[in-house]
This record gives sequence, C-alpha cells and structure tokens, in this order.
Amino acid sequence: MPLPERAPEERPVLVLDLGGQYAQLIARRVRECRVYSELVGHRVTADQVRARNPHAIILSGGPASVYAEGAPHVDPRLFELGIPTLGICYGAQLMALDLGGKVERTGVSEFGKTSMTAVESQLFAGLPDEQTVWMSHRDTVTAPPAGADVVAVSTSTPVAAFEERGRGLYGVQFHPEVVHTPHGQDLLKNFLYNVAGAPSAWTPAAVIEEQVERIRAAVGRERVLCALSGGVDSAVAALLVHKAVGDQLTCVFVDHGLLRANEAEQVVETFDGHFHVPLVHVQAQDRFLSRLAGVDDPEAKRKIVGEEFIRVFEAEAAKLGDVRFLVQGTLYSDVIESGGDDEVAAKIKSHHNVGGLPADMRMQLVEPLRLLFKDEVRRVGEELGMPERMVWRQPFPGPGLAIRIIGDVTAERLEILRSADAILQDEIRRAGLYRDLWQSFAVLPAIRSVGVQGDERTYAYPIVIRAVTSEDAMTADWARLPYDLLETISSRIINEIPGVNRVVLDLSSKPPATIEWE
Repeated sequence: MPLPERAPEERPVLVLDLGGQYAQLIARRVRECRVYSELVGHRVTADQVRARNPHAIILSGGPASVYAEGAPHVDPRLFELGIPTLGICYGAQLMALDLGGKVERTGVSEFGKTSMTAVESQLFAGLPDEQTVWMSHRDTVTAPPAGADVVAVSTSTPVAAFEERGRGLYGVQFHPEVVHTPHGQDLLKNFLYNVAGAPSAWTPAAVIEEQVERIRAAVGRERVLCALSGGVDSAVAALLVHKAVGDQLTCVFVDHGLLRANEAEQVVETFDGHFHVPLVHVQAQDRFLSRLAGVDDPEAKRKIVGEEFIRVFEAEAAKLGDVRFLVQGTLYSDVIESGGDDEVAAKIKSHHNVGGLPADMRMQLVEPLRLLFKDEVRRVGEELGMPERMVWRQPFPGPGLAIRIIGDVTAERLEILRSADAILQDEIRRAGLYRDLWQSFAVLPAIRSVGVQGDERTYAYPIVIRAVTSEDAMTADWARLPYDLLETISSRIINEIPGVNRVVLDLSSKPPATIEWE
C-alpha cells in the first residue's frame, strides 16, 4: 500500500530573515515557484532547522555590514546540516565570512541595475551569460568560501555568485527576488528544483484539499460561525470552511452601510444565492450612521465602527446558541507582522477583522488562511469558483467610506461619495487597469468651493481621486493614469452627481503620505 504524500508545508523552504526589506518578498517568490516557504528569524538554531527537515534554506539580505557591532548572524552549524543553502546579498556575505571567504569594503558600492557575466553552473543553468541584475551593497565578497567556485562577476564585484556543490552552499551578491533582475525567478527555480529537489506541489487545489481535511478534523460535528466583511479574506475563509463542513457553518454579514456601491448585494448573492451558505444578513445602516453623527475625528470613527460591529455581531451570535468555533481570515502576513506563531493569537484578533472581535468570545479559532499570502488567497478564491469581482476586490478599510469622508459622516455625503467611487471604479475597469492598481478610490473632503455650472455659480463639494501602485502597501507610488481616462472620470462625476463641482488628483506617494486619507 503506497504511503500518502506529505503535505508541502511538512518540508518547507526556510527563509531566514536577516533584516532585509525583501525578506518577505523572497518567501513569496519561492511560493510563486509552487514551493512552500516560511519566513523565520535568523536566531533559529541548527537543531530547530533540522527538526523541520526543510528542502532548502535561504538567507535574506540585510542593511548591516557583516563587520558591524550587533549585525545579525546565524548559527554556523546550519552550514553543516547538508541542506542546500542559498545566501542573497548580506546572506551571501555572511556565508563567505563564516566559511573561510573574505568580505571587504572596497570603496566601490553598487546600487541599482548592474551588468553581470555568469558561467555555466547549477544556479545559471539555461540562463544567458550576460545578464542585468539588481545590486544593493557596499561590502563585497572578494574571495568565496573555501572550496567554492566563482560563477558570476560584475565590473565592481569579483564574486557576484559562488557555488560549493559538495556541501550544497550557494551565494549571490545581487537580488534575484526583485523584478529588476529579469532572470531572477529562473535562478530561484534552478536552486529550488535542480539543486534542492523541491517538488512544485504548493498549488491552490492542494491547499484547498489539505485545509478541508484539517477543518473537518478540528471541527468534527460542532457548529461554526464566521463574520463576513465583504472582503476577499473572510469570504475565502468562509468558503473553505463551508466546503469542509457544509451547513454546520453560519455566516453573519453586518451591513453597516459604509460599503461601496452594490457590494452588500454582491456578498448576499454570492453566499446565499450562489454558494447556498447559511447567511444572516444584518441591516444595521441606520444604527451605524446614528452613532457616527457629528463625529469628524478619524480615530473616533474607527472606534465607533469597531465597537458597533462587535455589539451587532455579539447579538447575532447569541441568537444562534452554542457555537464552538469562529472562522477568522488571518493571513500569513498577519502572522509575520505579529511576531510569529507564539505571539499571533493575542494580536491578530485586535486588528484583523472590522474593529476586532470580542476578546471574551469563548470560541476556538479556525484560521484556514494563516499559511497564505494575499495573492495566494486570491488564487484559492478563484479555484473555489468565487466571482472575479470579489476575488480581485481591492483592499478596503474596515470602517469603509466613513474614513474616506474627511469630516462628519452624513447620509448625503455617503451617497455622493458612493456614487463618485462607482464612476471611478467603472471607468478604471473599462480601461482595463483595475488589477494593475493596488487601490483606486474617491475621497470626499467635507469642504465646499465655488464653481460655475451653466449660468449659475455653485458652492459644492470636491472629489479627490486616489490611485496607487504597490507590492505590499508598505510603500506605494501614485498611479500614472492616462489623461483621457482622468478627463472622462472628472466629467462624469461632475455631470452625474449633484453637489460636486470639482475633481482633483492626489499625486502623493507613501511615504510621506499614507494611502488612505484617514
């Protein structure tokens, strides 16, 4: 009888975070090769790594000099485990330093795109000899580890890459994980597939199959509750749980009246109409609007929406009787930002859902997405058959349109902003740009300015258009939308929405600005 296949996460690729800004990106790039990866701290011991039995280890970049006081180091016994190891930038320098090579500050730094020459080797198999790569370093490996071969050089870097096949040790001075290194993903595939022998088994279908089994084993015949926000995370989590336990799951959708046009209807149609998930739709629009009346401080708005959400959710949960399990859409990025598995439980509940869920709600958490990055959640959603508009919905704040009205939230201002945002989304989609943008939305400052429409002077609201590109929302750049598109959006908003006479464009990047206005 054949043995069952091991789940991909039972043999991960471990990415050791040495403080570099791209550490999380490396983990994502590995997963894009359909190989499961985890981000771990650089203080992990060789014994802890051996216990995980990883396919490979990757040492990330980092901002420090390997010679600086307090610079991050790794357990040197890692290099004796016989596990294929790839050092990137600082990680490669650390390997060279610990393994008999030499790292020096030559007086010549490399930042940005650099021409590099590679030779036939395991890392560069099937890749061009002449390549463009992205460098970001002051220190340089001037001699590789003992026994290692130099397999790439640049004008300023005598050891741009090295290999020591006997011990499975590899290092690159450049960053293969960034898009500015065109053949970087191919290099990672060479390392993962050909050097480490990692199977490309981390697929949406595999994730679904495994999570369904885990949820069934954890929940048994107990009832399960899920709070739907209208966002992709809670939606995919709910569908995974429903696939596992069917009508043992009840979803509660608190409609606070602060969503964008038609979004509440889409949630109800998707879950109740299409997937036939038991759904409690609480229409609490008046309740939230009443609580927000006269409040213009953004933090106060957030707190009010969060508190009111909790009250409504608690009331609905009480009506359902004894429910033992609560579904939460915790992502792997939440786990990382909260300090890892040991610290995540207390912190995630306070920030992941709308305003946080009750701290004294005595339910066990079901978190089917806690191993996934956002892009993986979307792919799982697609595999589950979720509608495209919901799967690719741009990030949306929990307090909704309440924090895109700068000032007091009123029914009139909500209707104006919702209408303006609908026009913006409609034209962005028509131009084929929706999925190219991290976020695109309208903002309504509660001020008025003078205008002229027809033969009359007007005194009406402006609408601000905000559109940004980003990889992870940590930084963002304002999107260069075509002028013709901006003209169409502006014309439609002013002509179709009473009470608006001006449209302006936000040209701020993050930093110094934030993506949202409040």
